[in-house]
Amino acid sequence: MAKERFERHKQPWNGEEAGKLRLLAGKGQGLKQIAKALNRSEESTKAFAKANKIAVAKKR
Repeated sequence: MAKERFERHKQPWNGEEAGKLRLLAGKGQGLKQIAKALNRSEESTKAFAKANKIAVAKKR
């Protein structure tokens, strides 16, 4: 199975994405939903959230 491709792969995060991440995390969205909404990988989303002290719900 081919690995999913992300439009924003390896590109720096911008303020709009950071704001959307904070908003979705604040609403209790899980990592998978947030990553999909931002068109980012879960790994990238998790790393950015951790670096910016944004708590993301631990949904499976």
